[in-house]
Amino acid sequence: MLRVIGIDPGLTRCGVGIVDVAPDRSATLVHVGVIRTPPDLELERRLLAVAEGIAAAMDEHAPHAAAVERVFAQHNLSTVMGTAQASGVALHAAAARGLAVGLHTPSEVKAAITGYGSADKRQVGAMVARVLGLSEVPKPADAADALALALCHAWRSGGTAAAASGGALTPAQRAWREAEKSVRLRRLAP
Repeated sequence: MLRVIGIDPGLTRCGVGIVDVAPDRSATLVHVGVIRTPPDLELERRLLAVAEGIAAAMDEHAPHAAAVERVFAQHNLSTVMGTAQASGVALHAAAARGLAVGLHTPSEVKAAITGYGSADKRQVGAMVARVLGLSEVPKPADAADALALALCHAWRSGGTAAAASGGALTPAQRAWREAEKSVRLRRLAP
């Protein structure tokens, strides 16, 4: 059984989801929550609150690995900066506990969860609920996104027997794995 914490970084809302994933890729919900900070609080206090919330979840549930959403450029620079800062806090918390960390793009997560890299939040949330056997989609969307990150990482990381052997991957996961191999080979080429 592989336990993964997924972190959807943000300053106002930081989603935290933890799942256990078996070698057959079945998954069980361990924890889900959202760390909230008020926009009028000083930046350093907001980051401290996010860090403490992530650390508490990691310490209580002892994940084996962490998955963090890869920060990507947006039009709103202040949003990207806050997300990047919260992401740094999450990476620090994982590194301080010796956890392997995977950074995953939103489209990668969507493809892993729904089979479609352009799925909307409603579709991702519905699949997260279905995979975890939940009666409803975790709310807000940051919570469902954190669980989707954790599932994506567990299924793709090689941390489960099925992923390590290359079996039971979706077509999107196989395509992503091949693209990663190609990029690595190009980086190694003289």
